[in-house]
Amino acid sequence: MDAGSRPLAPLAKLAQQLRVEPDGPAYIPYGRACAKIDTFAAGPGDVDGKLIVVSGITPTHLGEGKTVTAIALAMALHRIGESSVACLRQPSLGPVFGAKGGGAGGGKCEVLPPALINLGLSGDGHAVGTAHNLLAAMIDAHMRHGNALGLDPRRITWPRTVPVNDGALRQVITGLGGPNNGMPREGAFEISEASEVMAILALATDRADLRRRLDAIIFGQTYAGEPVTVGQLGAGGAMSLLLRDAVHPNLVATTEGTPALIHAGPFANIAHGNSSLLATKWALTRSPWVVTEAGFGTDLGLEKFTDIKARAGGLRPACTVIVATIRALKVHAGIVQSKFGKKLDAEIKVENVDAVREGAGNLRHHVRIAKGFGAPVVVVVNRFPSDTEAEIAAVEAVARDAGAAGFASHSGFTDGGAGAEELARAVVAAAKPTTPTFGYDLQGGIAGRIRQLATRVYGADGVDISAAAKKRIKTLEGWGFRGLPLCVAKTHLACTHDRADGGLPKPFTLPVRDLQVRAGAGFVTVLTGDLTTMPALGKRPNALKMDLDPETGEMLGI
Repeated sequence: MDAGSRPLAPLAKLAQQLRVEPDGPAYIPYGRACAKIDTFAAGPGDVDGKLIVVSGITPTHLGEGKTVTAIALAMALHRIGESSVACLRQPSLGPVFGAKGGGAGGGKCEVLPPALINLGLSGDGHAVGTAHNLLAAMIDAHMRHGNALGLDPRRITWPRTVPVNDGALRQVITGLGGPNNGMPREGAFEISEASEVMAILALATDRADLRRRLDAIIFGQTYAGEPVTVGQLGAGGAMSLLLRDAVHPNLVATTEGTPALIHAGPFANIAHGNSSLLATKWALTRSPWVVTEAGFGTDLGLEKFTDIKARAGGLRPACTVIVATIRALKVHAGIVQSKFGKKLDAEIKVENVDAVREGAGNLRHHVRIAKGFGAPVVVVVNRFPSDTEAEIAAVEAVARDAGAAGFASHSGFTDGGAGAEELARAVVAAAKPTTPTFGYDLQGGIAGRIRQLATRVYGADGVDISAAAKKRIKTLEGWGFRGLPLCVAKTHLACTHDRADGGLPKPFTLPVRDLQVRAGAGFVTVLTGDLTTMPALGKRPNALKMDLDPETGEMLGI
């Protein structure tokens, strides 16, 4: 069945809940399923809402249901008389067609219609990719027509993007075929969600800030080694035209007819992994409760939410929710393995309290990280039918001992918001708006900031910065970027930099192989381990299961 065929709540009524009139300039309909909200035309409201950030333990290939939990919590808050709005990322086409699958929730906790949301919704991702690639084309045209800026072709760092996982494009040669086709040089592709333009969309506060950030993008160096920006090239105006509508958040409905804003989709282990600052800040002025989700575990999405998004926007989270599953804790304990395409071991469904306690070392690690950022922590078990009361009690004992302010389990996947009322009450009881404690300060140099993050948050013994990375740090600090926040590209499948290390904390040294400045986004990307900005499709990608019914037009397999 096409998941998009479920009955849709009238969007006009959802807009009115947020005090946006459907016949006014702020409401821009995109068919029956989606409307954009022009937050500039709407203006801020008069509410001072509380912000709940949903994060998680180290994820496994099984999926821990973080988006399901965020949607369940938002719906459950409504059920207990607390109005809320969910602010979520736009799913990426790469995982949709690859191994992870969609990002619209599941079961009775979805944003609707999930198929449309997973396949691009109103086209924001297309706009981001087009703006990114327009800049790439303008750079090559500038080189071909005289190179007035004195760009060194060996030092152009702006890649091209595609929306799907295509590992064959990681490193390419462009400009072959003679003078009419440009100057041959090395190039690269990355997935659209890793683009600096996507990170900018997620952090811009208004149109003027968007344009300023686009102009600040550094895409290469001159022969003299000086940085060259989009503002110097003159591409920022055309790029901002392509993002004219993408800057507006998308209003959709949950399965229980509550409002959700879907906006921006930066990758969590490559970019900062959070939905847009614009949508979040606006929602906080229109709803007493706002539930947002930070990608992957507390060491990735939550850390970047705090050190990048909250720092940039002055956000004060009232509570952090850490999602765990019994089966993930058993994987982290090492009694079973999870691999994409591998049938789930039957042993994972057998009660094993000792294994849960062992694997909960991962939970303890993430509670420590989350508490370090200042907001109260509530741990929630996303419950599966095979989970037992004894196993859940073991998780609660670890959570309480680690300092969690609250604990709950939920069955939102099967029961919708009704299955998450315990979680909603725990969050309301624990919530207290808090000025964040950042993982590092912005004083001192980049290398010192990397060490602070690695030791304070990741739990590393230290860092090993390569010679190339040290050289890059010297260059960036010489350009005036000594005080920028960090966006560390680290695997999401382990507490360390190496996915083979598994989910339990262990002594390690964080290896830093290179850095990239994202001056428009306002951070420095730190590349660790062997993580790539362009994933590849596996042997059995999800795309093999998908089809379109030729008679009904229903979308199958999403």
